[in-house]
Amino acid sequence: MSQPTPPMAPRRPHRIEIPGQQPRDDDWYWLRDRDDPAVRAYLEAENAYADELLAPTEKLQEAIFQEIKGRVVETDADAPVRDGAWWYWSRTVEGQPYGIACRRHDPERRLTAEEVLADARAGRTELEEVILDQNELAAGSDSFALGVFDVSPDHRVLAYATDLDGDEKYALRFRDLTTGEDLADRVEDVTYGSAWSADGRTLFYVLPDAAMRPFQVWRHALGTDAADDVLVHEVGDERFFVSVGTTRSRRFVVVDASSKMTSVALSIPADRPTEQPTVVLPLEEGVEYDVEHAVWPGEGDVWLVRHNRPAADGSRRTDFALDVLPVGGGVGDLRELLPHRPGVRLVDTEAFADHVVVTERTEGLDRLRVLRPGGGRDELLPQPDAVYTLTGAANPEWDASRYRFGYMSLVAPQSTVEVDLVGGERRVVRQQPVVGYDPARFRSERLWAQAADGARIPISVVARADVALDGTAPCLLYGYGSYEVTVDPWFSVPRLSLLERGVVFAIAHVRGGGELGRSWYEQGRLQAKPNTFTDFVACAEHLVATGWADRRRIAARGGSAGGLLMGAVTNLRPDLWRAVVAEVPFVDVVTTMSDASLPLTVTEWEEWGNPVGDPAAYRTMLSYSPYDNLAAGEYPAMFVTAGLNDPRVGYWEPAKWVARIRTLATGDRPILLRTELDAGHGGPSGRYAAWRDEARVAAFVLAQLDVEA
Repeated sequence: MSQPTPPMAPRRPHRIEIPGQQPRDDDWYWLRDRDDPAVRAYLEAENAYADELLAPTEKLQEAIFQEIKGRVVETDADAPVRDGAWWYWSRTVEGQPYGIACRRHDPERRLTAEEVLADARAGRTELEEVILDQNELAAGSDSFALGVFDVSPDHRVLAYATDLDGDEKYALRFRDLTTGEDLADRVEDVTYGSAWSADGRTLFYVLPDAAMRPFQVWRHALGTDAADDVLVHEVGDERFFVSVGTTRSRRFVVVDASSKMTSVALSIPADRPTEQPTVVLPLEEGVEYDVEHAVWPGEGDVWLVRHNRPAADGSRRTDFALDVLPVGGGVGDLRELLPHRPGVRLVDTEAFADHVVVTERTEGLDRLRVLRPGGGRDELLPQPDAVYTLTGAANPEWDASRYRFGYMSLVAPQSTVEVDLVGGERRVVRQQPVVGYDPARFRSERLWAQAADGARIPISVVARADVALDGTAPCLLYGYGSYEVTVDPWFSVPRLSLLERGVVFAIAHVRGGGELGRSWYEQGRLQAKPNTFTDFVACAEHLVATGWADRRRIAARGGSAGGLLMGAVTNLRPDLWRAVVAEVPFVDVVTTMSDASLPLTVTEWEEWGNPVGDPAAYRTMLSYSPYDNLAAGEYPAMFVTAGLNDPRVGYWEPAKWVARIRTLATGDRPILLRTELDAGHGGPSGRYAAWRDEARVAAFVLAQLDVEA
């Protein structure tokens, strides 16, 4: 049977000129124009071509989808969270794609989380109050996302915001929880972030600018028209994003303005929401800080300031320190609580009435440190395994004596763990149920590859326990490596379909991420960005050298900035990959970073560099930009995705990339582009659509790696 003919996007000559640099020709620049009918026609033709090439895997796709569905308990509930007189949780129902937010009244605090969870799982709906059914909100839409979900302090009103096309512009609504009806109040085109005043009558929210940069915080009084809302704070510097939230004590509303390398915090008393915001500490270029409100014995209201201000001797606090600052004080009033410890990255601070929980990262693992206001025990919460992943959990109550967090690994499903900080008791409130899963059938390890410059690169790997380490196993290697994002080993139900078929799954913790602290990030950004790509190659070669992977059967996968990684390593070592999965990939680096009108570009200059204003940055970007470094030759099989409404990575980047590869690729390996025409950066919404998407990718990978279905 003859293979279908791939679409060929026509060339339309276009020259890109940057002052001081050689002009570049881009014959597919026209694909940026989404109003051009030829653009939509091309994307639809690519989708049809991808579906035709994937048709032989349809039975396998369906089998994998049914496997995923069969392992998930479709009617289930999350761990209930207590907030005052109420328990809050979300549950799912078989056949429905989205969650249902519920609550239960418990004014005398008689119930435990386990009892509430048991009733929710048993379907005792007469005991609950549904406050938001996302399935009802999403009805008739191909895409749905919830951007704001914020219950007022008096538990009477829910602020929620929805997006129905994936462009991350949300419609803000208010629901009266005593009647279940929405109020007349409406605010259009908000973005993430919200904060209630102490009396629950005023909500602070965030608006984006034309480039989708969150740049303004506004104040809305319930019962008034949105046209009367008040601008609270605006950031004109395009490097900065703003966000807003309420402290756990509910004493302050905090506005944060931050670029990649600089930040400033402002506060508003929550009981006086019309006051002008007050700067906590002045903005200092190159200094990052954030604040948590606490009450310190003998001092009263203080800010806990996590920061990287230079020390008195001028040395850098690369991995951050934690200081105490009286509310209303200045830089001279900062008092050290946790000193800077090189190699121990302070990640987060959570203040409660009687304790402070600090998340810190060292040797590639997060750990939880508990501090007591005014002194006393300083202890680390022990974890049962040598290698694990900690995730966040809701802890809304200021005076709580128990602390919750998430816990999982490559072989351990997600658990919600609660620790009694007084008595030390640790209990699992809820563990993700996985039907038919036996962790003893799998093994997980931490490996270390060596980069060309001597750096040791961690690799997390999981495989079926009986897979032989003799260099014959197919392998899928995942990577990201940007923005100091830590990709910790996570558990995945869809991944089990690959593992069960003998595929080894590995995560390359490359430089540019945050796995080994701030220095690990700095070694993979700006001029050092190429380290990210060579690290990934070193990890693949180490897996081959140690027998974990068959050199002829390695697939690579990454998305967004991880898609840039995919493009760069494809150009760097096309011979190393049998297949590459690049999801919403950022592959046209120089052109995008030269266009300040695009979403994210200006703030991203501190991550990648400014090719217009910095010749060195231009040269570095041009040296690795996937689109600009394509060459004639044999390419791996490629599965590339895009979202037509994506505000983060324009759909045209993957479209242009694939169009150009088609003119250069030799050999007969498939090159696919699938564009979600009704979605954005996150791809298909709803759990069933997401599972089908995963099944499609898995089937592609298995087919290309010659794995027995």
